[in-house]
Amino acid sequence: MSFCFNFDVPAQTTNPDCADGNELQNRKKDNAAKSTEDKTKPAEPVKAAKEHFPLSDPEFLLMDAVTETVTIGTLPPLHFLNETVFERTTSEREDGEKITSRTVEQRSDLISGVYEGGLKVWECTYDLLELIERDGETFGAKVVLDLGCGAGLLGILALKRGAGQVHFQDYNSTVIEQLTVPNVMLNCQDDDDEVDSEDDKEGRSKGKIQEEDGHKIKAKGTQEVKDGSPLPKKRAIDLSQQPLLSKCRFFSGDWSTFLALVKKEDPQPKYDIIFTSETIYNTAYYPALHETLHTLLAPRGLVYLATKSHYFGVGGGLHLFETFVEQKGIFSLDHLWDGEEGLQRHVVVLRFKTERDT
Repeated sequence: MSFCFNFDVPAQTTNPDCADGNELQNRKKDNAAKSTEDKTKPAEPVKAAKEHFPLSDPEFLLMDAVTETVTIGTLPPLHFLNETVFERTTSEREDGEKITSRTVEQRSDLISGVYEGGLKVWECTYDLLELIERDGETFGAKVVLDLGCGAGLLGILALKRGAGQVHFQDYNSTVIEQLTVPNVMLNCQDDDDEVDSEDDKEGRSKGKIQEEDGHKIKAKGTQEVKDGSPLPKKRAIDLSQQPLLSKCRFFSGDWSTFLALVKKEDPQPKYDIIFTSETIYNTAYYPALHETLHTLLAPRGLVYLATKSHYFGVGGGLHLFETFVEQKGIFSLDHLWDGEEGLQRHVVVLRFKTERDT
């Protein structure tokens, strides 16, 4: 993947003969603050938001799906569409945004303002799932938003562990319609029926088990492709009457237009928990993200953010976002987990500041 660096570096013209050490230090801080402000100008153009409704015939989306399952500790298994198969069958899918063809042409997993990476399950999502497993969160009757959801694993977990409502949002409508909604439908199946299915048992015995950062990921009923033979495909059952699905809503669009859309509702939704994973890679998006969190988080709500320290080539990362949040003065930010190996990853929590924090 190739990246282009295009950062604004403010010029500094300091005469050491007429400035003492304190003045030099103050100028450095001012320049750093100005640099952050320059980088976080709102990105243009914005993408119109809309709500998506599952098809009346859900079998259509899952008819030829090949799925994987991730299992972490005591968490319920999470099922999702196999990424490789999804890419290979892209010509069979509706993609008015043409994001799959564009990513192939540009050999990139991310095209700013066009495709924001929602077709991949990024590493930090697994970090946040592990944290949830460790802390034993059950989401009882809570209202949850999976912001920048992609495959939707975080929201799906909340749904399977008792959340009252779960809303999913992603930049791209193709991601919501072709990936998020099908994944939610997969997980609305009765787990007992799934375990007891003889076909599924046979698929599990033949399936591949891969280890990714210690997480067991099972490709159900899949085999390696040999001599160009197509992968075996799994036909879905009708999920239209599943009660879990009725707890879900699905949105696409830029964060600013998504916020404008839901603010029109009466009452306006407020979320007890907002999940967002690998969404702070571009500093230009910080104002819209912060405003969305500020407006939609319930007074005692929590924002769980999983992220890398730095995103090479696109410029964002945790340090810059922490600085931005501190400048705004709305949220406190605490580290819940910090990875020490390789490219450092983190899970942090944001909550509204109280009088004790000020």
